[in-house]
Amino acid sequence: MRTTPSANLTRTGVMAVLRAPDARLYEPVVKTLADSGIRCIELTLTTPGTLAVLPQLIAAAPEAEIGVGTVLEERDARDAVDAGARFLVSPGVVTEVAEVAVSAGVPVYPGAMTPTEVNTAWKLGAAAVKIFPAATVGPGFIGQLAGPYPGVLTMPSGGVALDDIPAWIAAGCVAVSLGGPLLGDAFAGGSPSALGDRAARALAAVERGRRP
Repeated sequence: MRTTPSANLTRTGVMAVLRAPDARLYEPVVKTLADSGIRCIELTLTTPGTLAVLPQLIAAAPEAEIGVGTVLEERDARDAVDAGARFLVSPGVVTEVAEVAVSAGVPVYPGAMTPTEVNTAWKLGAAAVKIFPAATVGPGFIGQLAGPYPGVLTMPSGGVALDDIPAWIAAGCVAVSLGGPLLGDAFAGGSPSALGDRAARALAAVERGRRP
């Protein structure tokens, strides 16, 4: 059985990755992103208290699809799904995490780098394979993968700058995963309007990459 990317992700082409010093800082950032049109949002388990606030964030931004990332253990995967996570993300291929997601009907995005890892992640039922760390290989890697793996959906993560987005999308990626280049200083008192501007730039960059 295979999970599939959500309509939000395929429409916008952007997954925002929020890694905050404290989960209590999430809500205004989540709301700004959702209001700006980025509605596929990953909250990382490296942020203390992420699962505790997840139901609150889902209620605060019902238009957004909020998932949980940096999922490394089966128990964390189950706890995230039970808390309402709409998708799961891992930095590498974790069989147990993928199995929990597939069983629950929740999209899963395992991280992979080598062709063997990409193939393994796809066979486990990935909605898309997260190419991580993407800056290590560059967009040309996607074209090389498409030869032996023409049906595999990919999403770069790690070191993807806003100006890099069109090249990744044009190479065939279903979406891009953005952390620091999108979030900037949002968790350090940064301007919500500046965050909204970066979100608009990211969405526009996806559209440029999709043009023939």
